Amino acid sequence: MERVLAEALLSQSQDLRVLLRALCVWESPTPAERVETLRFLLQRLEEEQEGGGVTSSRPAAPLLQEAVREVATGHLVPLLQGLRGSQAGAPAGESSAPRDRRRRVLRAAGGALRSCARLSGGPQLAAGLVHEALLDLLALRPSAGPEEEKEEEARAASGERGGLGAEEAVEVLVAVGPCLRPREDRALLERVARVALAVALGDEDDEEPGVAALVAGRLLPALGRSSAVALRALWDGLLPRPEEEEEPEPGGRGPVPHAPRVARLLLVLSALAERLLPTPGVGGAWGAPEEEVPDAWRCHGFWRAVQAGLVHADGLTRKRARYLLQRAVEASAGLGAECSCRARDANEPSLFWWLDKKKGQLLKFWENYILIMETLEGNQIHVIKPVLPKLNSLFDCAVSEEKACWLLHPSWHMCIYKRMFESENKTLTKEGIMHFLELCETKGLPGAPGFSEFIIGPLMEALSESSLYSRSPEHKTGSCSPLGMKLQTFLVTYVSLLSEDKKSSFLLKFIKKMTSRHWCAVPILFLSRALAHIPPCKVLGVEGLLALRDVLQCTMITHQILLRGAAQCYLLQTAMNLIDVEKVSFSDVSNFLMSLRQEESLGRGTALWTELCDWLRVNENYFGEIPSCIGFSGRCSLRVYVQSLVQDYIKSPTMERGNCFMPDWYEAKLVAMMILLAADVEEMKNKYSERKKTQNELKVVLHPLMDVLMKLGTNAYIPLLKTDKCLQLLLKLLQTCSLKGSLTHDDGVLTVLQNSVMSTAESISEFLVRRLTANELSTVSDLERCHLYLTMLSELVNLHGKVGWKNSDSIWRFISLLKNASILHLQDISSEKEPKLGKQIQKVVSMACLSVVCGILSQQSDLHLDFLDTEILENFISSFHLNQIVRKPHAEEQNSLFEESSSQGWGRVVAQYIHDQWLCLSFLLNKYHTLIPTTEGEMEPFLHVIPKPVGILQSALEALTILPSDQVLPVFHCMKILVPKLLYSSESLCIESFDMAWKIIYSLSNTQLIFWSNLKAFVQFVFDIRVLAVAARIKGQAYSKIKEIIYKIIEMSTTKTGVLNILISYCCRSWIVPTSDDLTLSQDPFSSARDYIELIIEGCIFGTVFRRDQRLIQNVQTFIENLGHGCAANVVTENTNRDDHYVRVCTIKFLCLLDGSNISHKMFIEDLAIKLLDKDELVSRSRTRYYVNSLQHRVKNRVWQTLLVLFPKFDQNFLDQIIDKIFEAGFVNNQASIKYLIEWIIILILHKFPQFLPKFWNCFCYGEEKLKMSVCTFLSVLSHLDIIIQNISEMKPVLKQALTVVLQWCFNHNFSVRLYALLALKKIWAMCKALHVEEFDALTAVIESSLHQVENMHGAGNAKKNWQRIQEHFFFATFHPLKDYSLETIFYTLPRLSELVEDEWITIGKFTKFTDIPIDSAFQWYLSQTELCELKPSDWSQEDIGSNSVEGDSQSEWIDVQKKMIPWKNNVLDLGLDLVFQDRAAKLGKSISRLIVVASLIDKPTNLGGLCRTCEIFGASALVVGSLHYISDKQFQHLSVSAEQWLPLVEVKPLQLVDYLQKKKTEGYTTIGVEQTAKSSDLTEYCFPEKSLLLLGNEREGIPANLIQHLDVCVEIPQHGIIRSLNVHALQRLEDAEKICTGRSSSLGALSTNGRKELQLEVCENEVVIHFYSSSQMCPGGWVGRSSSNSYLQDSPSPNSIKVKNICSIYTLFSRLS
Repeated sequence: MERVLAEALLSQSQDLRVLLRALCVWESPTPAERVETLRFLLQRLEEEQEGGGVTSSRPAAPLLQEAVREVATGHLVPLLQGLRGSQAGAPAGESSAPRDRRRRVLRAAGGALRSCARLSGGPQLAAGLVHEALLDLLALRPSAGPEEEKEEEARAASGERGGLGAEEAVEVLVAVGPCLRPREDRALLERVARVALAVALGDEDDEEPGVAALVAGRLLPALGRSSAVALRALWDGLLPRPEEEEEPEPGGRGPVPHAPRVARLLLVLSALAERLLPTPGVGGAWGAPEEEVPDAWRCHGFWRAVQAGLVHADGLTRKRARYLLQRAVEASAGLGAECSCRARDANEPSLFWWLDKKKGQLLKFWENYILIMETLEGNQIHVIKPVLPKLNSLFDCAVSEEKACWLLHPSWHMCIYKRMFESENKTLTKEGIMHFLELCETKGLPGAPGFSEFIIGPLMEALSESSLYSRSPEHKTGSCSPLGMKLQTFLVTYVSLLSEDKKSSFLLKFIKKMTSRHWCAVPILFLSRALAHIPPCKVLGVEGLLALRDVLQCTMITHQILLRGAAQCYLLQTAMNLIDVEKVSFSDVSNFLMSLRQEESLGRGTALWTELCDWLRVNENYFGEIPSCIGFSGRCSLRVYVQSLVQDYIKSPTMERGNCFMPDWYEAKLVAMMILLAADVEEMKNKYSERKKTQNELKVVLHPLMDVLMKLGTNAYIPLLKTDKCLQLLLKLLQTCSLKGSLTHDDGVLTVLQNSVMSTAESISEFLVRRLTANELSTVSDLERCHLYLTMLSELVNLHGKVGWKNSDSIWRFISLLKNASILHLQDISSEKEPKLGKQIQKVVSMACLSVVCGILSQQSDLHLDFLDTEILENFISSFHLNQIVRKPHAEEQNSLFEESSSQGWGRVVAQYIHDQWLCLSFLLNKYHTLIPTTEGEMEPFLHVIPKPVGILQSALEALTILPSDQVLPVFHCMKILVPKLLYSSESLCIESFDMAWKIIYSLSNTQLIFWSNLKAFVQFVFDIRVLAVAARIKGQAYSKIKEIIYKIIEMSTTKTGVLNILISYCCRSWIVPTSDDLTLSQDPFSSARDYIELIIEGCIFGTVFRRDQRLIQNVQTFIENLGHGCAANVVTENTNRDDHYVRVCTIKFLCLLDGSNISHKMFIEDLAIKLLDKDELVSRSRTRYYVNSLQHRVKNRVWQTLLVLFPKFDQNFLDQIIDKIFEAGFVNNQASIKYLIEWIIILILHKFPQFLPKFWNCFCYGEEKLKMSVCTFLSVLSHLDIIIQNISEMKPVLKQALTVVLQWCFNHNFSVRLYALLALKKIWAMCKALHVEEFDALTAVIESSLHQVENMHGAGNAKKNWQRIQEHFFFATFHPLKDYSLETIFYTLPRLSELVEDEWITIGKFTKFTDIPIDSAFQWYLSQTELCELKPSDWSQEDIGSNSVEGDSQSEWIDVQKKMIPWKNNVLDLGLDLVFQDRAAKLGKSISRLIVVASLIDKPTNLGGLCRTCEIFGASALVVGSLHYISDKQFQHLSVSAEQWLPLVEVKPLQLVDYLQKKKTEGYTTIGVEQTAKSSDLTEYCFPEKSLLLLGNEREGIPANLIQHLDVCVEIPQHGIIRSLNVHALQRLEDAEKICTGRSSSLGALSTNGRKELQLEVCENEVVIHFYSSSQMCPGGWVGRSSSNSYLQDSPSPNSIKVKNICSIYTLFSRLS
C-alpha cells in the first residue's frame, strides 16, 4: 500500500522539490499521515537511487541533494524540536491517543531523516545530525567523563545545542547513526557509543530511569548492529578486556569490574545480546576480519554480572540475567567451539567453559540450572519442591567423580541457594537452607572458593529468621529443632574439612557475624549450640574471645531468661573448645567470664562450673603471659594469679577525696568469681590428697581481705574506698556461694569462707554500725554505701543462722545498737525546723536501718530475742507520720547535693524513705495481724502499738499515688492484712484500694523484673480467702469489683503468659489447702469457692491459640528444659510455672482433691458440671461448623476432658439431671477428639449406672435428619458393650436389644455408618457366641453371612482398606474405657492419637512438677494400664500418617515437573516497554492480531482484570475500557497479573461507543456483538473475519438495544444449562478461542488459509469432548499433540476429537492451539 501511494505521488508531481515542500507544510497538531507519506516518498526515491532507475522526470542529483538537505534541516529537525515542546506542555493525565500520534510522527520523521542522509550525496548531513543530537543527549548523561565531552556539555549549555528532547535525540541517532562511516567517522561513532552508554548506565540518583531504558532499548541495539567500532566502544565501556580485568577479592567473589548498578548493566547487556552472543551460523558480527568482535564468553566480569543479576532483588533484572545465560548456552552449543573464561586462581574452575565433546552433559546441566532459576520465580513451594532434587544432579555434574575438584564453578550453585534464602516464602527459605546443609553434609564436597564467604554472608543472614527453627509435626514435643540439628552437623563437618589457618579465619568471621546485627533469642541459641559442638581445636585468640564476649552482650537483649542462659552456656563451651590458651591470659579469660550472668548460667556447683574448673586445671600451665598491670608479668599458675589479683584489688588509691563515690561492682564480681574458681580448681587437683592443703591455700588467698576486715572495727584510718571494695568483695563471695545450684554439702571452700567471715564478723559489725549511726553518711552518694552496709549486715545474720547461734550475742548486740541509734536519730531530726543535707541523709539512712532490723526480726521470729527490747521499736513504728516527705535541703546546699548525687534525684530519695516506712509497718502488722479489729471501736487498750486500721489503709492509698511503681510492694503487703479486716465495715475504701492497685499492676505489665512480685502481692490481698468470703456473703460492690478484676486478669493473660497462673494457683491453694491464718475462719474456707466458680471454669478451658512465634518460643524452652542438669541454665534459673498449661494443671489437680462425700464439694462439682455443659452447648450454637484445632474445637475438648475428670464424683441422682444433655451432645457435629471423649463418658455412665440404658436405646429412635452421621457416636459406644454390661446380671435382654439396633444400621445407605454398625455387630455377636445364647440361633445365618462377606471383600478398593483400618483403630482395638481412665490418657494420649495440635498435649510430667497443689502419693490416676500410650496417631477415614509415598517422591528426581510459560518468544526480552504495539509484538514473538475487544459496558474491576489477562494471552490487538482509572484498582491488578503492561488499552466511554463503532467500520472492521438476539448466529458456526471488533455486554443487561442496531452481526454461545449466561471474562475466553480456531490459520500452521474449521463441545458426565471438523478432515493430533505429558488430555474417542478432563482445561487447550 505504501509503495502504491509513493508511486502515485511521484507520477502526479511535475516538480519533486515542490512536492517535498508541500508535504513539509505541517498543521498543528502535525498529522502523522503527512509525515508518514513524506517518509514513504523519500524511501521510494532512495530505492530508485540504489537501483539506478531514476527517471528523466526526476530532478538532477545536485538539486535533489539540496532539496533533501532542506527537508532535513529546515523541516524535520524543527518538527522534532516542536515535538519536545508539545511533550513538555502536555498535561500529566494525557490520554493514550495523543501519545500514540506523537510516537507515529516521531518514527516517521526518523525514517525520513535516514533517507535524507542517504540521499544527501555525502556524509556531512549525517555527521551534522548525529553531532547535533549528541549534544542534546550529552545533557542527559552523568557529569563525570572525558575532557572533550565536558567541553561539548559546556557548548550545549551555552545555547549551541539543537533543543531535541531525549526521545527525539535517540530517534535521530537511531535513524542516522548507521549512515556514519566506520573508518572515517570512527571518533564520532565511539563518542556516540560512550555517551549513550553513560546515559543508559546512569547514576545511583538518576531520577529518569525511563531515558536509560529508551537508550538501551532503541539506541544501543542500533549502534551494535550498525558498526563493530561502536560495539567495541560499548563493550570497553561496560567491561574490561580479559587481560585488563583486575584481580578479585579473596575467595573468587570479587565485585564486577567498574561495577555500575547491576540492573542497568544487565539492561545494556541484554540490548546488545544479539551481537555479543551471536546466533550460530552468522560467524562474525559483520564478517569483517579486521574488526575485533568482543568475546563475552571469555570475560570474567560478564559472568559475574550475570550471577549478580540472577540474585538481584528486581524480578526484571533476574529475567534479563537468565536470558543472557540461556542465550550464551544456546550460542555455545550451536557454534561448537571451545571457549573458557580464564580462572582467577589455578585451583578453581572457570566461571564458564564449553567443550563440544561434553556438549550433552553441559546442556543437561544448564537446562536444569535455568529450569530451577525460573521455577524459583514462582515462590510456590508445591511447584518448587519437585524441582529441588535436580539440585543433586547439578552437584553430581559439577564435581568430578573422584570428588577432588570442581568441574563447574560452585558460585553458580550459590546463586540458586541465595535466591532461595532471600525468598519471601519462608517455607521455601527453610527448604533451601535444609537442602544446602544436607548436601554439604552428605556429598562430601571438595573445598570450594567462596564457600566460607557464602556461609558467613547469605546463609547466616537467612539463619537469623526465627520462624525457620520451628519444629515439624513428626518431631516430638521438646525435641531439638530439625534446622538446629542440621546446622550443628553441618558446622562440625565443614570445620573439620578446613585447614588450621582457614579454621581460625572462618570461625572468627562466623562469630563476628553473630554480633553484626540484633539477633533474636532462638537463632542465637542454635548458632551458639552449633559452635559448642565443634570438636576442640586451638584456633581462636584474644580477638576471638572478645568476639564471643560481644555475642554474649548481644544475647542480653532478649527477654526469655532460660534461652538467654542456655545461649551463655553454649558460648562458654565454645570458648573452652576453640580458644588457644597460649594466646590468651588469665586476665583475658576472667574478663570474658564476667560477661556471663551467674544467676542465669555460670552458677557455682553446676556441671558447667565443673567443666570450666576442669578446663582451667588442664590448661593452667599453658596460658599466655599476664600483663604487668597487676604487679608482675610472665606465666604463672591460677592460684598465683588470683593471689596477685586480690592483692592488687585490696590496694588503696594514692589519693582519695573525703566524700568519694562508691566503686563499681565489676571488679568485685570478677575477683570473687576468680577466687572461687581457683579454690575449686585446687580442690579438684587435691581430690585424692589432703583437703587441708586446699583450705590452707584458700586462706592464703583470702588473707589480705581478711586482714583488712579484721581491722575495720579498730582502725578508723582505713581509706573509705578500701573498706568499700573489701565489703563488696566479701558480699560477692557470700552471694556467689549461695546461688542456686551451688554445692549444699561437703563443700570445703564454703566452709573455709564461712569460718573466715565468722572470725571477722564482730569487727565488720562494729564498723557497719559505726558508719550507719555516727553521722558519717551525709551525701546522696552515701545512700548507695548505706545499701551496701545493710546488705552486708543481713548476710552476716544469715550466716549466723547457717552455722548456728552459739556465738551470736555480738551480732544481736550490734543490731540492738543500730536500732536504738536509728530511733534516736529519727526522733532528734523530726524536731528540726530547717532541713540540712547531712541531717536529711541521716534520716533516710536511719529509716533504712530500721526497715532492715524489722526484716531480720521477721525472718528470725522463732528465736527468743527479748534482750532486743522490740517494744521500743514497735512503739516508735506506731507513731510514724506515714508518707512524710523528706524535705529538700536549702538552696545553698543544692550545688553540693547534685554534684555528689548519682543518677538518682531527690524524689528517688524520698520514695526510698517512704518505702522503708511501709516495710517497718508491714513488720508490725504481720506480728499483730490477729489482734487487729474490724472496726474503729474495737481497739483493745493494751494494743496501743497498732494504729487505727482505717487510717492506715487511707495512708496506703496515698502512698500508692506517691511511690513509683517499683516501690509499692510493702504497701501491698500491708493492704493484705488490712483489707480482710475492713471489707465489711469500709467497703468503699477497700474497693478504691482494689482499683488503684490494679492500675499499678496494669502499668507494670510491660516490665519483666518487678511485675511478677507485685502481681503476686496484689493477688494475695485482693483474693485473700477472707476477702472472698466476706465479699460473697454481702454480695455488694466489692463482690462485683472482684469479678471484674478476675475478667481483667483473664484478658491480660491472653497476651502475657503466666498471669492467670498466679491467680488460679493462689485461689485453689486457699480453698483446698488453707494456711494457718485461714484456719482461724469461722466457716469452711471452701464455702466461697462456689461464688467464684467462673474462675474455675475459665481455668478448665483456659488456653489461647498461640501465634507461631509464641509457639516457637515455648517449644525451644521445652527443649532446653528437657536437657535437665546438662544445661546449667535449668539449674540456676527459677522455674516460674508460667506455661499456660499450668492453669489447667492446677485446676484439674484442685478438682481431683475434691471429696464427693463433702456437701460443699459435691454442690460445687455439680454446679461446675452443669455450667460446663452449658458452655459446650453455647459454643456449639455459636458456630455449627468449626475447623479442627480452632479455638472452638479446643474449648469443647477441654470441657469434656474436665467432665471426664469429674465423672467419678457424680452420683446417680445428679446424672439423672444431666444425662439428656450428654446424649444431646452426641448428636452435635463434633471433631473426632470430642467424639471420643463423649463416647468415653457415655460408656462409663452406662457401665456404672446401667439404669440409663433405656435412655441410651432411645437415642437410636430419632429420625434420619437428626441422626445422620451422629449415629456413629452411639454405634461406637455399642462397640464397647462388653464393658457396659459388666455390672449387669441378666445380659441376654441387653444383647438382644443391641443386636436389634445394630442390624438395622448395617443396611444404611451411608458407607461410614455401615462400617461402624458392622464393627459393633462383630463385637456384639462375639459376645453372644461366647454366652451360647440359643435365642439368637435364628439370626446366625444372616449375621455370619454378613460378617463373612465384609471380612472377605475382593479387590483392593477403599471399602476393604477402610474395614481393616477401622478395626485397627485405637479406640476399638486397644483403648479400654476402664483401664485407660487416667490423667495421662485424658490430657496427653487421647489428644495425641486424635491429632489435636501439640499445644493441647499436657504431659504427665507437668502434673508431677506442679507442686503448688500436692496430691496424695496414693493417687493412682497418673499412668495408663494398657499399651495405648505407645500407639502412633492414625485414623481409618484418611491416609495413615507416616506414609512414605510422598517422602519417596521427594527423594528421587521427578521425570517431569511443572514449568511456567515464559511470556516472550525465544526468551527475547522486552527492552522498550513504551514502543508501539506492532514493534513490541514483533519483539515478543507475537503475531499481529486484528481483534479488538470492546468492554466499555463492563464496570466491575474484577471482570475487566480477567478480560485484560485473557486478551493478552490470546493476542488481541487492543482492549477498550470505559475508563483507564480501572487499571489502578487493586482487584483489577490482582486478576490481570500485569497484562495491562503488555496490551494496549484504549479509553472509550459508553456514551462514545456509537461514534467509535462507526469509526472502526470505516477502517474495515466487522463489528460483532456477543448477545442473544432473534438473528444471532451460533458461535460454533460463525467464521470470524480477519479484522474483528468484539463488543461485550453488561452482565445484567447485556448490550443495549441502541448499540445492537450498529452491529454487523451478533453471536451467541449454545448452552444446555439453566443459567442464561456465562461470566463475562469466561465468555471472552471461549470467543477468543473460537476466533483462533476459525480465523487465524497462520497460527495453526497445518490448517489451510481458506479451510473452515469448526468445533463442537459435547458435555459428558465427568468430561468434555471437543470434536473438530474441517473441509480437509485433518486429524488434530498433528498440531495439538496428545502426549502423555499433557495432563488435561485423555484418550480421544475418535481421531477428530479430544477428550478433556474438566472445563478449566479447555482454556489450557485453547492457549495451546494459539
